[in-house]
Amino acid sequence: MSVPTSPTNALPQTNIPNPHRVVFALIIINKAGGLIYQRDFHEGLTKLSINDYLILAGTFHGIHAITARLTPPSLVNPPQKPTGIEILETEAFRLQCFQTLTGTKFLLFTEPHQANADMVLRRVYELYADYVMKNPFYQSEMPIRCEAFDRHLGSYVKSRQ
Repeated sequence: MSVPTSPTNALPQTNIPNPHRVVFALIIINKAGGLIYQRDFHEGLTKLSINDYLILAGTFHGIHAITARLTPPSLVNPPQKPTGIEILETEAFRLQCFQTLTGTKFLLFTEPHQANADMVLRRVYELYADYVMKNPFYQSEMPIRCEAFDRHLGSYVKSRQ
């Protein structure tokens, strides 16, 4: 038995990923502000050169440090160390930052209305801890070149879109 299609039960059939679950890119910045990892996952943002990504990493690191100092201590209850800028939202994208206790920053570029971007970042951090930091050949604060991390990160992001 077929169900008649009406405006109330018709859903568009497309092969386009859910526009609210698109992850555009990931950038990882070391504690000194250097770019140690960059990967694009989806078209949608203007393609940048590697020099532009290096400038972006250094600039964000500086802005993050300045905004951490601008946070009035009276607004934090109980008193905690200010974290700096965490979310930057525009009409075209949303940038969410997760900073580890060691100062490494994970920057995730998503659609502006991406749900649970903080959970995506936490999972990316778990993959980083499992496949990069536990790699005996990886030197801390250096560029990340780990095939297992790339593979697992790619499959995780792909499964979310």
